[in-house]
Amino acid sequence: MRTYPARMLRRALNLWPPFLFTGIHVARLDEDFRGARVELRMRPWNRNYVGTHFGGSLFAMTDPFWMLLVMHRIGDGYIVWDKAATIEFEKPGRGLVSAEFRLEDAVVEELRAAAAGGDKVLRWFEAPVRDAQGDVVARVRKQLYVRRKRPKDA
Repeated sequence: MRTYPARMLRRALNLWPPFLFTGIHVARLDEDFRGARVELRMRPWNRNYVGTHFGGSLFAMTDPFWMLLVMHRIGDGYIVWDKAATIEFEKPGRGLVSAEFRLEDAVVEELRAAAAGGDKVLRWFEAPVRDAQGDVVARVRKQLYVRRKRPKDA
């Protein structure tokens, strides 16, 4: 796996066309990959027919972060990828919305222990998307697949 410093990855993500052209902004990506904050401002090109945030943009703003955090924290000896995802809309999103991601050390150790025997591990992570008042607009759940690399995977 090719790894980049968090600062460089954050800049690259902010220039990545799917984020740049939808108004998604990575406001923070911790240097130790323990957390991130992503924001989405309301723009004419990311609002839906009824004038609220487009659901696809709400989902896209959360899409890669659990995988990126786990991938960088767990180390090079593992395969990490997204397996499944769900989004549940709680209320219409308007204005600035944001999502916070926090990956605890205990979760990383739990994943390492569960994958130690070479078995695949499936684990769900959740990131609520909140508006400027702190109300939950949507709940995004991502299921990650984690497995130790086999010699043929290296």
